[in-house]
Amino acid sequence: MDFERIKALLADKNFSLLQEELINMQAADVAEFLEDLEVKIALLVFRLLHKEMATDVFSYLSHDRQSELLMLVNEKEFTEIIDDLYFDDKIDLLEEMPAYVVKKILRNASETERRLINQFLNYPDNSAGSLMTIEFVDLKKEMLVKDALDRIRKIALDKETIYTCYAINAHRVLEGIVSLKDLVLAPLDKKVADVMQKEVIFVNTYDDQEYIADIVKKYDLLSVPVVDNEQRLVGIITIDDIVDVIEEENTEDFHRMAALEPMEEEYLSASIFGLARKRIVWMMVLMLSATLTSFIIQKYNVALSAVISLAAYIPMLTGTGGNAGAQASTLSIRSIALGEVGFKDIFKVIWTEMRVSFLVGITLAIINFLRILFLEPALQDNTFSIAITVSATMLITVMIAKMIGGTLPILAKQLKLDPAIMATPVISTIVDALTLLVYFTFATWIFGIAS
Repeated sequence: MDFERIKALLADKNFSLLQEELINMQAADVAEFLEDLEVKIALLVFRLLHKEMATDVFSYLSHDRQSELLMLVNEKEFTEIIDDLYFDDKIDLLEEMPAYVVKKILRNASETERRLINQFLNYPDNSAGSLMTIEFVDLKKEMLVKDALDRIRKIALDKETIYTCYAINAHRVLEGIVSLKDLVLAPLDKKVADVMQKEVIFVNTYDDQEYIADIVKKYDLLSVPVVDNEQRLVGIITIDDIVDVIEEENTEDFHRMAALEPMEEEYLSASIFGLARKRIVWMMVLMLSATLTSFIIQKYNVALSAVISLAAYIPMLTGTGGNAGAQASTLSIRSIALGEVGFKDIFKVIWTEMRVSFLVGITLAIINFLRILFLEPALQDNTFSIAITVSATMLITVMIAKMIGGTLPILAKQLKLDPAIMATPVISTIVDALTLLVYFTFATWIFGIAS
């Protein structure tokens, strides 16, 4: 969004017009504007917002900017901001804030709220319990529709969503769900039990966030109820939190696919040592595992010495093998993430990749054979033999690489590992070693060299 106009109003100290502009903007856009300002100026602009909008804008700010603003506001403003946050946003804030901010928040909370906060903070990270909010509409299933509508009108302002309501019994066990639309259209003298949908999709407080995101995506839900081990309704997770989960999981997968330890901080906010620590572990593992290629080259140094031209084609073969494996692993990882492929499909994946890799490999092999035979500089009497060696290796390498790339993520998932671990760097390291083995094996056969 272009912020030039409001920047100009701010520079001219035209606060009345600036306030009008801000009120007409989306909360997320105002938060984006505040992120780029010096913190004291950001506080000045923040104070121009009316109470309800200020709370919405605050929820969109980065945790660093939230912490900075909370340290500058007075006690009354601090209390108003925290009190008006939805409960799940408040929990997110507590999980990220420094200890002195957390103490300040808890000091201003009621005893009941402190107990709830401590309960939420004790749920495992990335579980349904840590994501859920308690701000939902619950209805007794024996209630009449007219009484249910009265209850919704009475409590709606404090709820995160009212479009889906949750029917419970006297022991708070989840019995069904009912949409606001169904309640509005139903006869007023009917019971909620007669209107509600009894087949309910729900999750447990200890279910992992990735599983929850899959459930929401599969059933196209705007919110999903969360129950404890006794099936009692304890909260809901709304679509805005699920979107955050999906973004977080995708980011984590991208990091793992690039051989990085997942990091929670923003790239430019992270420390140099923190960034280095996240990268160095996998770099060391890959470096040490790559020494296998050195051992293979040393083992076949007789073949290299006899036909020195063979060395010129090693980078091309290993590079092509790595690229072929990366293509297959990327498709496999994404298919696993979308729920399209599971361990039961592993033989289908192998059969698919075998056929695809043969077509790709034979095409590349023929092109390489013709290129070496007719376009490469004269290789004395070895041109044809080298062309055969390189082309045969190309075919086998592409086939091996694609089958490895397609199946390793599936095996990782079966072993309860993140499939994204088996991405380009790992696949390339494995394929490089196998490529050299194939290459030098063909060379010793074709040239009749003892290894």
